[in-house]
Amino acid sequence: MIASLRGTILHIGTDHAVIETAGVGYLVYAPRTVLGALGTVGEVVFVYTTLIVREDAMTLYGFATIEQRALFETLIGVTGVGPKVGMSLLGSASPDELRFAVAQGDITRLSRVPGIGKKTAERLVLELRGKLDLKGLPPVASGASPAVLAANNELADLLTSLGYSPAEVSAAIAALPSDAPDGLEDRLRLALRYFGGA
Repeated sequence: MIASLRGTILHIGTDHAVIETAGVGYLVYAPRTVLGALGTVGEVVFVYTTLIVREDAMTLYGFATIEQRALFETLIGVTGVGPKVGMSLLGSASPDELRFAVAQGDITRLSRVPGIGKKTAERLVLELRGKLDLKGLPPVASGASPAVLAANNELADLLTSLGYSPAEVSAAIAALPSDAPDGLEDRLRLALRYFGGA
């Protein structure tokens, strides 16, 4: 088991990075949030990893924290959720936001993630409520109060109606600052700024 890597970034792609350690370049798949925070080619980085061995491949997945890695391992234990969908989930929200969505049974929020339909979102809530430590969640996790959740759901519907894909919508909502106003109009303005449209 490869539990972590420290090395030099050789390449950063859309869903992976190549990290050289002791002369070996490891291809590490990671959520967009992790890739965006890695740094630039030539920098030395550290990531926590999980190695998944299948009959036809050995694939390495990288994370910023041990908590993120543990959540990924829990997510892929859910029926119908593979590593690719687990990466999408972690790329769309922080671990606290995902745990909060599960605790609130927020099917709408979960089903906006690429690769997750309504049935998979329902299964996630059903199976993860018993596996995740939801007791430690603050009443407002990462700014995700009920008012913010409702505003984000409304915003997602609006952005989808404007022609943005579920992946783009999730990324724009995840990029909203934690102190963004609750009002739909203000949140829409910030989301469009993310797309370069305002």
